Amino acid sequence: MTEKSSMRLRADEIKPYQCKNLIAVLECPSDIKNIGTVIRNVSALGVEKTYIIDPKSAMPDDWQAMRERKSLLKTSVSAIKWSFVKRFDSTEACLAHLEKNRFTSIVTSPHIKGKNNIILHEGDYTQHIRLAVWFGNESRGISDMAVEHSEFCVSIPMFGMIESLNLGTTTGIVLYEITKQRREFQNQYKRGNRKY
Repeated sequence: MTEKSSMRLRADEIKPYQCKNLIAVLECPSDIKNIGTVIRNVSALGVEKTYIIDPKSAMPDDWQAMRERKSLLKTSVSAIKWSFVKRFDSTEACLAHLEKNRFTSIVTSPHIKGKNNIILHEGDYTQHIRLAVWFGNESRGISDMAVEHSEFCVSIPMFGMIESLNLGTTTGIVLYEITKQRREFQNQYKRGNRKY
């Protein structure tokens, strides 16, 4: 069996487990290693897409060019080849795109932001068919604009002296909970012959 056909078989095997209409949004990430780690998390957990807000144009616009960038190939452990990534120049442009396509946004932060704040494991992430989960910059966190346009803010409970996790760890924890819930929900719909 050729490598291409074995990869095609693997793609067919995992397709039913992908979380449709789920996007991870990285707002102005500053470290290429973190971007690669997030793309790896997105691929491993079955998130459909990654959107990256990149006002400094540090990344190429074209997904094919991203797939060929060695720094992303290495840090994502080649997940960039199998994960759809779209780049935006600004938070405004990304929000407009998501709203046009009827996505509901939620933000993540270790601190209370906005009107509705939910602890990760207490939230229901199946209420919205189209969901975009926002993660902020490594040092500045999530922007006020993203918070204003979000349905609610999700936090991971912290019990140590340090009150934050790095971007790769945060996305892994948050997206694991969200994909677990959405996958279970999608399976219920499949049993009822309904589309989610």
